[in-house]
Amino acid sequence: MVCDDNLITFCRRNGPPRSLPGREGRSLVLMEAPVIMVGTDSVEVERRLSAGELACPCGGELARWGYARARTVRGVGVLRPRRARCGRCAVTHVLLMVSCLLRRADGVDVIGAALRWKAAGAGHRRIAERLGRPVATVRGWLRGFARHAQGVCSAFTALLVRLDPLTGPLPSHPSLFADAVEVIGGCAAAARRRLGVVGAVSPWQLAAAFTNGRLLAAGLTVELINTN
Repeated sequence: MVCDDNLITFCRRNGPPRSLPGREGRSLVLMEAPVIMVGTDSVEVERRLSAGELACPCGGELARWGYARARTVRGVGVLRPRRARCGRCAVTHVLLMVSCLLRRADGVDVIGAALRWKAAGAGHRRIAERLGRPVATVRGWLRGFARHAQGVCSAFTALLVRLDPLTGPLPSHPSLFADAVEVIGGCAAAARRRLGVVGAVSPWQLAAAFTNGRLLAAGLTVELINTN
C-alpha cells in the first residue's frame, strides 16, 4: 500500500539502546526496539491502532504501549514516536513515520534533496550551503547512499517491475549514484500510476519505507511492500 497513512513495512534492531553523543546529523539515541514504518498522520496511526489494523511482522495485532523518547528531526519537527506491543509474540515496536530515517536527525525529504542535487552534479559543500546543514553531515549522507547505490538500484528496479510490469527503461546516467536516484523516482511515479492515490507519499518517503528506514545505513536491507 502506498497511501501516506497506510504504508507500512518494518525492520529490526537487536540489542540495547546506544547513545551517540556529539555525532552531528544523527539522533542522540538509537531506537531500542524493532521499528515499524507508518504514515505521517499521527491521528490516523492512533485510529488504526485502536481499530486493530496495525499488525506485527508475526501477524499479531498491535496495541498501544506508551511512547519512545521525544526527538527533534530537522525538516519534520519534534517527534515522540508511538510504541506498540504485539498481543501474539509480546514484542514491542517503535512506530516511525516514513518522513524519517533510522538514526538521522534530518527528515528523509531533506536528505533526498541532497541526494537529488548530488545526482545532478552538485558538490557536497554547495549542497550543504543550500540546505543550511554542516558540510560533514551532508558528506556523510552522500557517502552512505553511494556505498549502497548498487543495492538500491537492484531493489528498486524489482519494486518498479512489481508496481508497473509494462514500464519502459529509465534514463541512464554516467554514475550509479544518479541511476539509483532515478529509479527511486521511477518507483514513486509507478505507484501513483497504479494506485491513483491523492496525497501519496513522496519518492523519498517511499524509499524510507521500502528500505525499512535504512536508506543510508550499513547493512541495507529491503522489505517488499504490499502493492495490492
